Amino acid sequence: MRAISLFSGGLDSMIAIKLIADQGIDVTAIHIKTGFGGTKDITDILQSRAKMAGADFKVIDVREEYLQKILFDPKYGYGKNFNPCIDCHGYMFRVAKGIMKELGASFIVTGEVVGQRPMSQRADALKQVSNLAEDKEDKLILRPMCAKLLEPTTPEIEGWVDREKLLDISGRSRERQLALVEEFGWEEYESPGGGCLLTEAHYSDRIREFIKHDDFAVSDIDLLKFGRHFRLPDGAKVVVGRNQEDNEGLQRVHSDKYITIKLPIGGPFSLISANATDSDKALGAKLAITYAKSSPNESYNVLVGDETISIAPFATKQEAQAYFFNA
Repeated sequence: MRAISLFSGGLDSMIAIKLIADQGIDVTAIHIKTGFGGTKDITDILQSRAKMAGADFKVIDVREEYLQKILFDPKYGYGKNFNPCIDCHGYMFRVAKGIMKELGASFIVTGEVVGQRPMSQRADALKQVSNLAEDKEDKLILRPMCAKLLEPTTPEIEGWVDREKLLDISGRSRERQLALVEEFGWEEYESPGGGCLLTEAHYSDRIREFIKHDDFAVSDIDLLKFGRHFRLPDGAKVVVGRNQEDNEGLQRVHSDKYITIKLPIGGPFSLISANATDSDKALGAKLAITYAKSSPNESYNVLVGDETISIAPFATKQEAQAYFFNA
């Protein structure tokens, strides 16, 4: 018998997998890629963690569909920031149910813990998630971490899994999870916390500002993760890297919506809206050269797309910061 496990790579999802795998059930850990999991590609780490817990591993990229169906119109609204957690979890279960036949799976596993998260893991929220997942009748979603606190599911009722070997964890404390880590001998696992960028105020604010000016596309997910963000007087967006990680991240953004700002001296990698006006292009060049190793007393030939603009930096970075959306 096989189960599918939703897999974030976090400690709870690892333990949930092990509890099922230790009962002789094959588990496929699926990581559903919405694009909002972080700034780095950790696919190899996720695969390693899944293997450690006893599962094989699969990534499912849903970024386009997630933007179209979930992010901007959640039935149950948002949490503190731009996080549609209940709708997101329900959607992920629907994705998992959609591939059960392909993988030969009989049920779905998740590392959710009752009471751990204020929006999506309340007892009533878990029922809302199950309704969104169209699992009210089938009862194929098993939460091994807190199963003994919930009504038995089909895998338990049918004897596919032994309910007595599942747990009754609730709340935000991780003491029992960390005790299990020691028992299992795991040395590599995600620290408690972390998670989705949509729960972060800084990233959520960037989304809100962005959608006032433009349609949000998959490429914009990564754009908003990196750099200093500016909004110019005619509406163009400029993003200027702050460090090597930003520069590398922005270089991975491939979109016809943006063109590069190339500097003649050492400095940040920068992007500007491809449809920027001439005055915004000049200002974008001025911003980028200001954050380079430049002198305010010199003029520099900055390449904006295929256009060369000769311009001097601002006298101080404080002048440039007047155009910040946020830092």
